[in-house]
Amino acid sequence: MNVAGQNSERLDAIQPETKVVGQSVERLDAIKKVTGTAVFADDIQFSRPLYAQVVRSPHAHANILSIDLTAAQSLPGVRSVITGECYKKRAGLYLEDKNFIAVGKARYRGEPVAAVAADSPELARRACELVKVEYEVLPAVTDSLEGMKPDAPLIHPDLGSYKVLPIFYPQPGTNISHHYVLRKGDADKAFAEAYRVFDHNFYIPHVQHVPIEPHSCTAQYMPDGDLTIWAACQSPFAVRRALAETFDFPLNKIRVISKAVGGGFGCKAGTTLEGIVIPLAMLNPGRPVKLTYTREDEFQNAYVRQGLHINIKTAVNENGKIIGSKNMLAWDGGAYTEYGVNIVKAAGWGCVGPYDIDNIATDSYCVYTNHPVGGPYRGFGMCEIHFAIEQNIDMIAHEMGINPFEMRKLNGIREGGKSATGQTIDVAGYQECLDRAADLMELDKPCAPSGSPTKLRGKGIAGGWKAPSMPTDVASSVIIRMNEDGTFILLASCHDIGQGSDTIMAQIAAETLTVSVDKISVRTGDTDHTPYEWQTVASRSTYCAGNATKLAAEDLRNKILDLAQIKMGTWKNDLYLENGYVCRRFYPDQKVPIATFALGLTLPDQSGIGGPMIGVGAFVVPNNIAADKKTGLSPKPVAFWSMGVNGAEVEVDTETGKIKVLKMVSVFDAGKVINPAMYEGQAEGAMVQAMGTALYEELKLKDGRVMNPSFVDYKIPTFEDMPEMIVEAVEKAEPTGPYGARGIGEITMVPGAPAIANAVANAIGVRFLRMPLTPDVVLKALREKKAAEAK
Repeated sequence: MNVAGQNSERLDAIQPETKVVGQSVERLDAIKKVTGTAVFADDIQFSRPLYAQVVRSPHAHANILSIDLTAAQSLPGVRSVITGECYKKRAGLYLEDKNFIAVGKARYRGEPVAAVAADSPELARRACELVKVEYEVLPAVTDSLEGMKPDAPLIHPDLGSYKVLPIFYPQPGTNISHHYVLRKGDADKAFAEAYRVFDHNFYIPHVQHVPIEPHSCTAQYMPDGDLTIWAACQSPFAVRRALAETFDFPLNKIRVISKAVGGGFGCKAGTTLEGIVIPLAMLNPGRPVKLTYTREDEFQNAYVRQGLHINIKTAVNENGKIIGSKNMLAWDGGAYTEYGVNIVKAAGWGCVGPYDIDNIATDSYCVYTNHPVGGPYRGFGMCEIHFAIEQNIDMIAHEMGINPFEMRKLNGIREGGKSATGQTIDVAGYQECLDRAADLMELDKPCAPSGSPTKLRGKGIAGGWKAPSMPTDVASSVIIRMNEDGTFILLASCHDIGQGSDTIMAQIAAETLTVSVDKISVRTGDTDHTPYEWQTVASRSTYCAGNATKLAAEDLRNKILDLAQIKMGTWKNDLYLENGYVCRRFYPDQKVPIATFALGLTLPDQSGIGGPMIGVGAFVVPNNIAADKKTGLSPKPVAFWSMGVNGAEVEVDTETGKIKVLKMVSVFDAGKVINPAMYEGQAEGAMVQAMGTALYEELKLKDGRVMNPSFVDYKIPTFEDMPEMIVEAVEKAEPTGPYGARGIGEITMVPGAPAIANAVANAIGVRFLRMPLTPDVVLKALREKKAAEAK
């Protein structure tokens, strides 16, 4: 992977030369992963376990009239059978709107209405079949635009009584759980003065995260009131707090342990099946209760990416400069939106993409429907809105006779520009990413001939940006202990879910302590033994946990030097760490192993001072300010903006409608690439995931029912679909990031789908306003184009 060193003088001024940071260090978990010795939640073995199964609603929207548990309870080997009436308190991260087991009403097909704990999975399943439920079927809401109408069936009549964080604004008496308003400048005036006005509608359907590891959870409640949960989750502390509030546990009595996690992409960020097994465990003290989702469960009963209707109106002057933008976003949040409301807010922040527009009016709505529960997905709303934003740019450029690349250059964000919320963007590598992506795609040259008259080729690019959408005061913490031999244990709760955060933190710590990475072991994911971390989401780990790691290593370094100046008889500023030694600046041959100070310092009289060496780092994002409720504006609602460009070259078979992606490029401003090999892996995975949503993936829903809940009917990219992939990075240092780094795990996926859509339009002259671009959709569009041309 190549790194384009942009603004190198400024970068060197902010961050000194590094030795470990910037190197392709082998992943800490590599051997465990490839040998199969990594331990996942479902791998953990327990003594005398019970197994849970769930009775689920067959209806998308229905009142629960009665539940008869008698036959299930009488089955030998069944230990407990519960309904939502056992624990009625609602749960939720941002908006407490859900019950883990339905209370009085089922709001989506597959919602739990009862649960069983039995001595075997087979017994539990048989007991579920014996539970008799009587329903009153209600009209269902299956589209967000329909759900917003005043006469739509109410899914949450008690919305006004739900507990909600003060940055979200539900509208009681409607299906709108949050309405984010953004008003910047004077959009009406801009549209009145515009040379041209464009109005385009797009639709982005639901997709599934399909991590390789399904959800799994075991809960054990002990007679002394301690509760331990082993879960495949991204954010142990967020899960602990949500569960503690729902089940009325003090935080010191509830422990969440998350072992290796086989991918998350957002679907394991909140709570799902934990709240089902906990009440069963509380009824069976001492016995672990386990529930693992099947792949079909994963498709229907875990988070899905929300669907979206988006309307974009654009005011443009005669030169192609965008002077105004009006946007309406109607998000299909599903039956519960406890997490979805934050995606809607994030989409409002990023509503115009990486473009500097003075006048903006945006309304972003989170709407309840009777679909599966919407939640976070890689990109956190940015993939969805950029599919529309970046096609809109190409469509305007085409209508005005402007090169799409030049359209982006003219309107793209630059340093000193403003975001939609009014934040000044001090560091911006978007223009450099555009230039480099255009070079790699050879946009100034035509595509090579396909060799077939029925196979047409085209090229396209798309830009994107993303900020970490999180409360303004979220915190990270890290502890580093030095062992007696000069090695280190790094304790953190930023969780490695495949993105490589353990390795990144080890590199940052090693750089700061001037030791090799093999001297540092990382331990994560245990709320009793690892320090607090808000969540492993939002591309915030390298930035937030990385900063906490750097601070902990600096704290430890200072404590070592405090003792070393006594032992070495010199001033502290004469000392520095180098390769596991404390060295003197002016007498470099005089050095002492850092292990000397692991347990403190023994003085000549055999007394000791200092004690065991422990470094502590705590980090809160500096100077973030909540957005105004009426305008959505804030001088700094987010820590930073990550940005960049994807390019794509495609070949479309006009006889079959099949699209083959021949080449993709990825150029993003990473601030500082901590580990080039892992960056390249993230970028390649992001392009493939974007390709999946663009060409193959859609959760097919009919009357609230998932029609394709398996890989038989839900296609994702495979090895044979892989295009040529080129990955490069621009480095414009983030001043507040560890060694200049910022998060890039999500942004590298954001522009991929619209880049492919733009390339297809370039190839065949047809624009697609929804994804995915499947062969049948392409063939239908080609036939319609041919018929129109024949008139």
